[in-house]
Amino acid sequence: METVELKVEMVGMHEKRLRKCLSKLKGVEKVEVDGNSQKVVVTGYAHRNKILKAIRRGGLKADFWSAQNELLNAYAAATATATYGNFRFNNYNFF
Repeated sequence: METVELKVEMVGMHEKRLRKCLSKLKGVEKVEVDGNSQKVVVTGYAHRNKILKAIRRGGLKADFWSAQNELLNAYAAATATATYGNFRFNNYNFF
């Protein structure tokens, strides 16, 4: 059994399309979709490249999940909750 983590660019209704693409693949046991972080976890016996190819064939942009994606999500969460008060850019303070 293999677990494949993917970053898939999706908006709202794309989750249904994603599940449909993956359900057609032989060997896919379980699909977990996290819409907030745009992360998809596929568990089963299907090869990771076939999973990626099926998602792309379904019209969605996808790539394998990496540590860089974790950093980008943490940054996006931090900037979404930040206030628009003081901030720093290239060692300059803006008030």
